[in-house]
Amino acid sequence: MSNTIRETWQRYRSVPIVYRIAAAFVLGSVVGLVVGEPATNLQPLGDLFVRLLKMVIVPIVVFTLVMAARTLAPKDLGKVGGQVVLLYIFTTMVAIAIGLGVSNLIDPGTGLLLEDAMKKQAVESKQSPGLTQVLLGIVPENPFSAMAEGKILGVIFFALAFGIGLTVVRDEAEEGSAVYNGVQTTFDIVEAGAEVMFKIVWGVMEFGVIGVFALMAALFAKTGPEAILSLVKLFATLAIAITLQITLVYLLVIVKGLVGRSPIDFLRGGREAMVTALSIRSSSGTLPVTMSNADENLGVDEGVYSFSLPLGATINMDGTAMYLGIAAIFTANVVGEPLTITQQVSVLVTALIASIGTAGVPGASIVMMTVVFTQVGLPIQAIALVIGIDPLLDRMRTMNNVTGDLAVTTLVAKWNDAIDFTTGVWAGETESLRDIPSSTTGDD
Repeated sequence: MSNTIRETWQRYRSVPIVYRIAAAFVLGSVVGLVVGEPATNLQPLGDLFVRLLKMVIVPIVVFTLVMAARTLAPKDLGKVGGQVVLLYIFTTMVAIAIGLGVSNLIDPGTGLLLEDAMKKQAVESKQSPGLTQVLLGIVPENPFSAMAEGKILGVIFFALAFGIGLTVVRDEAEEGSAVYNGVQTTFDIVEAGAEVMFKIVWGVMEFGVIGVFALMAALFAKTGPEAILSLVKLFATLAIAITLQITLVYLLVIVKGLVGRSPIDFLRGGREAMVTALSIRSSSGTLPVTMSNADENLGVDEGVYSFSLPLGATINMDGTAMYLGIAAIFTANVVGEPLTITQQVSVLVTALIASIGTAGVPGASIVMMTVVFTQVGLPIQAIALVIGIDPLLDRMRTMNNVTGDLAVTTLVAKWNDAIDFTTGVWAGETESLRDIPSSTTGDD
């Protein structure tokens, strides 16, 4: 009997977590529609999942951003590195702005109202200070109070400042000195803390299968099938925003405008990476194909792509950051309290910085969404609405991310005379489409 249970558990665990959560989303929705009001008794299990998500927000932000500051030390970047990082930040900021703009035009989530408790929380969050106060609030008067009160922008600022400060002290200290060793020990502790938090997030996501089932059952028991149309509208909003990001920003502005080459040639050169990203939903898993395309098809020098592409797979999350803005608008609409301009600016800043720190976290989009929702006071329970269709949305986001990595890499190579326009797709040559990896583990 015990062997049967163990084998059943192992088969269950062999299914990627995102698909188990998607199945829980569907089953919970069906149960809510079929059973009706009694399904609302499952709400406490969903509330527990929400509390677990809230529990990991601050430590995840602190540990991962301190580590990000260590990785992105200005002294170590150099000219090419500085250009790459600035372009990644710029394209991410534009992506969030596009997501917010398209969301304001389409208004996903309108027509579906969640329960009064969520609406009350959104009303309280809407009574926010002006833009000047929001910007000043980025710098916390007391970082520990900011952590205790969940003021995410203040926590982000302090974590980055502390991480950069540690890096500067380490670089100025004599190697082997007490100060140098102390900083290294601090980084080791932070790295260990980040790994611990990754394990905790993994546990939270495992429970999320139950939590999402409970939340969706309770939600559909109250709202009925109206939520389905809202999710279709959410999907369409993201698809339009990603199309605009790829077409306008990557192809027309970067490839055509700044690189001065044909966008069609660029797409031919990066098609393998784009198809792979769409298939396996992982920027890191796509990295070998992306680097091969940059080298063989686009003619980029190894000195550029060997730095820009691995870094992009880690911190360049244009699609995911864009989705955070869309999800924030969607959630604000389903609670009947649209975000103010000030709150949307806060979403942009929070999503931009958080996308750098949490890229390597399992279930990154969910963790980042929790951070953004907390900053603007949106109900975290609403994450259950979108988590079930996340595997489908994630494919589009990952393809967007990989396309952005290649576009930025091509531009930086052009600026530094590190690209050969007489070879590859630029000369009319194309590589045959390689076999697409069968892995389906997503990390974006």
